[in-house]
Amino acid sequence: MKTNCLYYRFICLFFLVSLLACNKKDAPVPDIAPVSKESALKALTQLSGGDAAVPLSWYQLELKLIKESTGFSPPVAARAIAYTGITLHEVVVVGKRGPALSGQLNGLQYVPTPERWKKYNWAIAANSAMAQIIRNLFPNASVENLNLITQLENDNLQALSDSCTQDVTTRSINYGKLVASAIYQWSTTDGGKDGYLNNFPTDYIPPVGPGLWIPTPPAFQRAMLPYWGNNRPMVKPSTPDLADIQPPAYSTDTTSTFYQAAHFVYQTRKTLTPEQTLIAKYWADGGGTFTPPGHLLAITAQLVNDQQLDLEAAATLFAQVGIGLNDAGILCWKYKYQYNLLRPITYIRANIDSSWAPLIGTPPFPSYTSGHATFTGATGYILAAYFGNSFSFTDNQKVPEGFVPRSFNNFLDMINEAAISRVYGGIHYQFDSETGKQTGKDIAGRVLALKY
Repeated sequence: MKTNCLYYRFICLFFLVSLLACNKKDAPVPDIAPVSKESALKALTQLSGGDAAVPLSWYQLELKLIKESTGFSPPVAARAIAYTGITLHEVVVVGKRGPALSGQLNGLQYVPTPERWKKYNWAIAANSAMAQIIRNLFPNASVENLNLITQLENDNLQALSDSCTQDVTTRSINYGKLVASAIYQWSTTDGGKDGYLNNFPTDYIPPVGPGLWIPTPPAFQRAMLPYWGNNRPMVKPSTPDLADIQPPAYSTDTTSTFYQAAHFVYQTRKTLTPEQTLIAKYWADGGGTFTPPGHLLAITAQLVNDQQLDLEAAATLFAQVGIGLNDAGILCWKYKYQYNLLRPITYIRANIDSSWAPLIGTPPFPSYTSGHATFTGATGYILAAYFGNSFSFTDNQKVPEGFVPRSFNNFLDMINEAAISRVYGGIHYQFDSETGKQTGKDIAGRVLALKY
């Protein structure tokens, strides 16, 4: 099938999944003829010219689950994406006698391997494994979405099983389940297993003092995931995390670095250009969306499809991006609650303009460092390592929400735009984003140093 035709099918199917998942009743969406969920999911198995269609179909469904499952805030979503990718990698790459992540990732000592001299269908094994790990990672999925998991698993299997004998099919299914079970058991010991149930723990009491975070208007929510930074990262750093990344010293002196940084946010909000406003809204990815990690996963999936990666290459890239997102969330949240820095709205209203408001809603956790910058920095440098520093691409993932596709000359452009978007939105200081980009880059380096 021609690449253009495949690309068109990919976009149309993504629109459909977005329509099924959309929680925003007033969001503008493309005019698409009604298609049954059954035929849509079956069509996903025919997404690509190769067997990478299997993980692509599962990631599209996982994005829907992130949107619709309660409690899947950005770090929780990143965690689910990571364990899904590791499961895929250990089935496919290790199955084909490539390097295992067990023994390399923190606490992952053993993952079952396939029987020697036995035949397997790796796409069938991947389908079985991804179905099981996603069921485990989204235990609060709706009955409808649990049924979609079962249906997609069956549709993919039906599309693939004609290519091999029954004993190969059965062996492949069982192997996938064994790997998924091992990865899930490992996941339960990382500290984040029940994060979706308790984003706002009532036992956390934020510190009080000048320059420290307090709940922000309009909702004045409690602090989100204050203990997430204590979770086990997947890649144990060879050297300690950055020990000296303090933000500028808090001060209300108008000549101070801190005041000037806050005043820059204030002034930027007052003079936003249409393009800056668009950038802020494009990268917002707030509640009820696929979240910033989901946005980056969706870009990765689009590139896997556009570039027609085979199953093994796709498995490697999805694992790398997932690990990077997970560890970005842990390290960023570690710094957020280590420094507990107040948000721009708090500082600006107290010291510059009591009526000031940001363009987008301020999230319920401390400002420093920026999650967007850290997530996008980690992912962007991982993608650049695979596709090249000068690789240009167009992000189509926000079209279902009414945005025009957004093009980038390279991944660094994407990183910088996502990072500055939070300053344009009025919810981060510029130093939040600059440090976030650097820590994201550091995490990417750790991830890429592993053997795949």
